[in-house]
This record gives sequence, C-alpha cells and structure tokens, in this order.
Amino acid sequence: MTVRFRDVGLDELTIDDRSPFGGVAIYGRLEGILRRSSHRFRIPEDGQTVSWDRALFLNLTYWNEDEADVLCDDHIPADVVAHVGWHAVVSRELARRRPSPAAPGAAALFLAESIASAFDLYLVGRLLTRAPDCGFVTTQVPLMSECAEEAGLAEADFSALLEEVVREPERAFEDLRSLLFDAATGLLACPGVADAQAVLEGLAGRRFAPLVHHYQLSNWILYARAYAQPVVADSVAIEVDTALRQAPVSLEWLDRNFIEAYVTD
Repeated sequence: MTVRFRDVGLDELTIDDRSPFGGVAIYGRLEGILRRSSHRFRIPEDGQTVSWDRALFLNLTYWNEDEADVLCDDHIPADVVAHVGWHAVVSRELARRRPSPAAPGAAALFLAESIASAFDLYLVGRLLTRAPDCGFVTTQVPLMSECAEEAGLAEADFSALLEEVVREPERAFEDLRSLLFDAATGLLACPGVADAQAVLEGLAGRRFAPLVHHYQLSNWILYARAYAQPVVADSVAIEVDTALRQAPVSLEWLDRNFIEAYVTD
C-alpha cells in the first residue's frame, strides 16, 4: 500500500518525553516558538506509519529549509522539537542580521546544525541523572557510547566524560558546538581524503572528538557543497560563532540574543 503524507503543525502531534524535557527552560521556549510558527511536519495519512530508518533516510537525503520534517507517525520526540526549534531560531536571526537578503552560506548551515546538535549533549547533561529512564537518554547515550568506543575511547573514559557533561552541561554544549563547527568548515575545504584525514587528526585532542562521527557530518558537508555559498561568504554567521566562543556561557548568549529576540518580536 502506497504511503501518502500530510502536513501538520506541532499542535497536532504528541510530544514524547515532554514531561522530563519540561524542566529544561530553553526547551520550553523552543517548543513555544514552534507552536506559534507556521512550521509543518509530514506524517503518514490514515493512521499509517513509516519505519524509523525510512524517515531518517528521507530527512537526511532531502534535507533543506523548505521540506517539512518526516515523522514515523503522529508522535514526535521532544529532542526533535528542540532540534527543529533551534534551526528556526538561528535561521531567522541570521537572516535578520544580514545587510541584504542574500542566500545563507555554508557557515550559516554549519552554525545552525552545530547548535542544534550540541544541544542534544546539553540535554544529556541535564537529564541523565534526573530522568535516566526517559526515551531520549536510553536511546542517545548508548549510541554515543558506541560511537566513542569505535573511536577508541574506553568505556571508563566515556563514563567519566558523561560525568563531566552532567557537572557542566553548558560548557559541554559550547565545547561540542565549536568542535562540530570547526570540523565541518575544515572538512568542507578539503579536496580529498588525505586533507580530510589531516583535519580529523588535527581535532583529535578536542574533548568530544570521539563523538564527531555521531553527528552525520558527511550529510552537512555534501549538502553545503551542493547548495550553499562558501563559508567565507557569510560573515554574519562567522561573527556569531566568534561571539559564542567569547561568551562566558554561550547557551545563555543564544537564549538572550536569539530566542528572546524571536519571542519578543
């Protein structure tokens, strides 16, 4: 039977894990932004479902600002709400700061994706001890552990890394965000395997380097190569990246300058 999709708003979906995420203030603001926005999600019609791997394939392969996110059914994980919310906020605020309506460059793409992806690690830090049995923690932590193990990090060292994330989730957010941004921008400029390997080896000393391949960087880079302007073409995104690195707490900077600006406009 052919699966057909229909577009729905967040109010028409059930948010899984919403209760434990409700204790994270920034999550609540991101959810509120999506509820008030015109953002749409794509779900199967007539009570049908698609598999998780099919939805993931469609989202990663046909990823752009105009396509609605494909869901397996009428449920959406709370971490996906946060991820989509960050993209909406960052894209809007970068557009507002540009002097002309130019197309976003690769730096803007990488900035938005690095923020949204690093927020997952922040959520792990906030929820690992408060809600260890929630779906987000029980799925994401094992995936991160597997990735770290493949990168050569011992189980005990991964556990110690998680303890650091729990102690300072805001610091973990910025360390991972800046790492992902640097990795993506560096790899985008590489003409071949040898240069890419050199970039990855140069990042090996960074705290969250063992988790880099958890974040599907190949999709970021291939999309940027196909559609985005060069990194240097988007000075606004570079300026925001610099501001985040210099801020005492980058997540608070984003909350104050991006999320609050979106809410109060």
